[in-house]
Amino acid sequence: QEQLKESGGGSVRSGGSLILSCKPSGFTYSARCMGWFRQFPGKEREGLASIYTGSGSRRYADSVMGRFTISHDSANDVLYLQMDDLRPEDTAMYYCAAADKEVGWPLLARIEYDNWGQGTQVTVSS
Repeated sequence: QEQLKESGGGSVRSGGSLILSCKPSGFTYSARCMGWFRQFPGKEREGLASIYTGSGSRRYADSVMGRFTISHDSANDVLYLQMDDLRPEDTAMYYCAAADKEVGWPLLARIEYDNWGQGTQVTVSS
């Protein structure tokens, strides 16, 4: 079974930046949909950013548009989330995810994803 391992979470002051990384292991895909999600305590996991690695097409949630950037290093198969202008309301657990089925475009719906990392905590203080 595929495993996803996130890293890069931590604590930062408001206005600061963090970069999250996600390294899959167990399977190799020529192209797939991968994404970043976050979850607040007691809330549903929400999609933030997605990328279809075959074309580089990206999609973002309105809440992070212009502040967060998703990218994929195809040579090393590492997924990144560059987070800029972080705000206290961005404090959450962040998850990397990957879809098994071939859809050809980026997806933000949680139900579309089959493989999840354990999550990494991001805390933004004011």
